[in-house]
Amino acid sequence: MSTDHASSSPPGSGGLPRRTVQGALVMAALIGLFFLLREHWSHVAGYWSYLILLACPLMHLFHGHGKHHHHEATPPESTER
Repeated sequence: MSTDHASSSPPGSGGLPRRTVQGALVMAALIGLFFLLREHWSHVAGYWSYLILLACPLMHLFHGHGKHHHHEATPPESTER
């Protein structure tokens, strides 16, 4: 008779799932941001026009980075024969 049994849980699974920890960190950051904005709303509201003007170039820099290279001189070869 052998008592060699396989473990029921995979090794290294003693902690919380990574997604749960990330979700908790995101929620804590959002709550902190809410209270920060609530306390400093008068300062933020005075700078809305500047924040919008700053957001425009930032969106152009970071939105769709690397996705505008579809204007090639030759069309891609088809694989149909």
